[in-house]
Amino acid sequence: MTVSAYVRGVETVLSLVAQLMEITINGEKRALPGHLTLAELLAELGLTDLRRVAVERNGALAPRDQWGKLQLADGDQLEIVHFVGGG
Repeated sequence: MTVSAYVRGVETVLSLVAQLMEITINGEKRALPGHLTLAELLAELGLTDLRRVAVERNGALAPRDQWGKLQLADGDQLEIVHFVGGG
């Protein structure tokens, strides 16, 4: 590997890292792409029946009708509750 190829590789990695944000989900820190909406995150987490999901963002309930527009930001703290039915 040449030095220039190595430098390009390092620059690529640094660019990708710079695009990440760190958020906390239910007490667990995660590095995620810096362009996610709340709805996209919930889909990534496999939560498909959103009628049974509630989300608190930074101490306030996130309105369900805003999930598709609500852009997540570095440092956000989310509490996600998924209600399970049954008896």
